[in-house]
Amino acid sequence: MTDGVAGADGSASARPVSNWNLPNALTMLRIVLVPVYGWFLLGHDHDSILWRTLAWGVFAVAMITDKVDGDIARSRGLVTDFGKIADPIADKAMTGMAFVALSVTGDIWWAVTIVVLLREWSVTLLRLSVAKDVVIAAARSGKIKTMLQVFALGGLTLPGRQVDGWLDVPGDIFYYLSQAFLAAAVAMTLWSGYEFFRDYARQRRQTSVG
Repeated sequence: MTDGVAGADGSASARPVSNWNLPNALTMLRIVLVPVYGWFLLGHDHDSILWRTLAWGVFAVAMITDKVDGDIARSRGLVTDFGKIADPIADKAMTGMAFVALSVTGDIWWAVTIVVLLREWSVTLLRLSVAKDVVIAAARSGKIKTMLQVFALGGLTLPGRQVDGWLDVPGDIFYYLSQAFLAAAVAMTLWSGYEFFRDYARQRRQTSVG
């Protein structure tokens, strides 16, 4: 992507945006954090309060930087082709790792993880493969889906069922609340996927007719 920059004579000249910028660095940080999250959650006792909390911290940092890098890229004109490709890959890698890891720990059914990952990666790969020919704007349902997934995966990563004492009942309530977020996230994931493929088919028909 290029920015319009005024030259010495007042005319606009195109200056390419370097891939070496803060938003792309944050995107790469998220990719690096994916195995760290997996190691914290799966490389130790699944019921460890400490390691689950550390894994949640990594997940939280990844989700915060996902929001921050997009805002910085748009506000400072630092959107690059690399960022357009790497950003969704980083997002899906982190949430995918969380779904798989939480299925290993028994917090999420494997059937749920398989369905969600099939939807997520099929949409992401199709969006990237046709980006130059068909532009499909992010739907509101997709943003809601992402928010619900973040709450669900973050909540299920935290030690809800593992705490005891006076935190026993609040921990159980928090765990089942996270499961409710997960159910809503799965429903919205499937709906937003349907909307994407529907809009894609419509645009393809319009392109072929035009």
